Amino acid sequence: MSVLEEGQIKIHTENIFPIIKKAVYSDHEIFLRELISNSVDAISKRRMAAMAGDSDDADEYVIQITLNKEENILTISDNGIGMSADEVKKYINQVAFSSAEEFLQKYQKNSDEIIGHFGLGFYSSFMVAKKVELYTLSSIPNSTPVKWTCDGSPNFTLEEVSKDEVGTVIRLHLMEEEIEFVDTARIRNLITKYCDFMPVKIQLEGETINKQSPVWRKNPQDIEDKEYIELYNYLYPFQGDPLFWIHLNTDYPYNLQGILYFPKLTGRADWENGEIKLFCNQVYVSDSIKEIVPRYLLPLRGVIDSPDIPLNVSRSALQTDRRVRSIGNFVAKKIANRLKELKGNKPEFYAEIWDSISPFIKIGLMEDEKFSEQVEDLILFKTTIPESKKYDENSTINFGNSVYTTLSEYKNRINSEQKTILYCTDETSQASALKLWVSQGNEVINADTVIDTQLIPWLESKSEDYKFLRVDSELSEDLNDTKSEIKGPEGETISDDIKSLVVKSIKNEKVTVQVKALKGNESPPAIILLPEQMRRINDMGALMEQRLPGLPENHVLLINLGHPLIKGLQKLISGSVLIEGDVESPSETLAKQIALYVYDMARLGVGGLDPSELTSFQHRTAEVMGKLVDKAL
Repeated sequence: MSVLEEGQIKIHTENIFPIIKKAVYSDHEIFLRELISNSVDAISKRRMAAMAGDSDDADEYVIQITLNKEENILTISDNGIGMSADEVKKYINQVAFSSAEEFLQKYQKNSDEIIGHFGLGFYSSFMVAKKVELYTLSSIPNSTPVKWTCDGSPNFTLEEVSKDEVGTVIRLHLMEEEIEFVDTARIRNLITKYCDFMPVKIQLEGETINKQSPVWRKNPQDIEDKEYIELYNYLYPFQGDPLFWIHLNTDYPYNLQGILYFPKLTGRADWENGEIKLFCNQVYVSDSIKEIVPRYLLPLRGVIDSPDIPLNVSRSALQTDRRVRSIGNFVAKKIANRLKELKGNKPEFYAEIWDSISPFIKIGLMEDEKFSEQVEDLILFKTTIPESKKYDENSTINFGNSVYTTLSEYKNRINSEQKTILYCTDETSQASALKLWVSQGNEVINADTVIDTQLIPWLESKSEDYKFLRVDSELSEDLNDTKSEIKGPEGETISDDIKSLVVKSIKNEKVTVQVKALKGNESPPAIILLPEQMRRINDMGALMEQRLPGLPENHVLLINLGHPLIKGLQKLISGSVLIEGDVESPSETLAKQIALYVYDMARLGVGGLDPSELTSFQHRTAEVMGKLVDKAL
């Protein structure tokens, strides 16, 4: 064995290794990804050289990893193209043609320099090794095998050695604090994490670890559904099956493949970083791709694989530029097209999965103008269909016990002069108002998600002709029933007396009391109304403070003169003399208690009674019931 050369790596500074160890590669484990990636590249080059007749071909290409726990040595070997002594000098000693001074200037100036500019992948081995030995034999005929040795300083040794097989062997003599990397389970996990889909067989102590052939690299026509589902279950175990998926495949203006899955959302979704896994030439890079995918699509799952996505020198972060934005637009457009296809060809399935996919679409609608134009007619709302009207079945989607509609379909069905879109956000708390509107033949859509609090005002801002009205904001004059009012001795109504009684009973100047007779046998004795703009301000404030909206102090109490309880209260008033002053008659006291009970019932219906008030409400209710029973006896 003869020494060919001794010297210093041409970096003109001794600061390169501390930077590699601490600044460029902060996560030590990725050294394995870098070295295996280099081996894959070497094998790819040998294959191409063999096809061109410049090299012999191997019977089987493989990357082998062996661990020596006694001496703390990790060895990575491949049968790729190998290197000659001159190539070692060129690619290893000169740090890929660049002095460290140039590297330092560029790195300190811009930490997002694209990987490959400096060829630092090999040098990541010095994060974990106190000495690195590289044995290599070029596939070029009559090449001489050489050994390169470096102890982590700029000093190296290059010498001739004996080596029969073409390829490269890298031996890492690990530092004491890095001996975790001779643990078999640790290395197995890292291979699975970073190298599972690399197109070359990777063996650990003779056992093949990686899957090698990724589904997303195949022609979609050659893939069965079960393969898509198997990949999803492998990447996201114990998460159930996906709702559906989209296969991405383009080679212009950039190269990109991948599969994106719509998961079954269970309330927990990552809208900040995401769960899509980013690969670069089948090498795992990151599962945080917020720079690539628009925020509203981050909770999607799956894989995006592209060699054209700019990464920083350590591959750990993305560089935002026009290509990245273009890729994001491409992904959003493909998703919009898939959603259109589902709604058009499988409307019942689309309605079935709507609750899970609606957050993506609704947020995207508000945040991305281009996406909005593509999906604006894909927004579904559950709706009420009055029996008094007949609709074209093609204008709605029936699934289970629910009927779904789009806003454009809703607008086509209502009176052209109405220009009002009725909606409810809680079928329980708004049940009374909802029944009133529906009983009179009105169609009401259900907007009951948290996102709808922002979506409704946004939709309204995009349509000058139509306004949105929540069912409990106000009631139409068509719902009034003037025949239900009781007349006084002179033919006058006593609405003012009822109003005065209620005002005295509830003792709350922030509550506006209205008295009307409402149509319908199921109309409640009283209903809480929240003016649209006032309620929106209240809801937005609650959303910003991350609390439930609750009942605003300023609201409307509508007393229904048509209800039997209010009619009875009217008779109680008309049949007794209300005493002005400090002393109340028993009838007046009872009337006030009933009026307060009616208000409490209305508040209870909209969740307006806090726990401390419930006990008082129960006590007052029992007292009123007792007096009524006593009066009846």
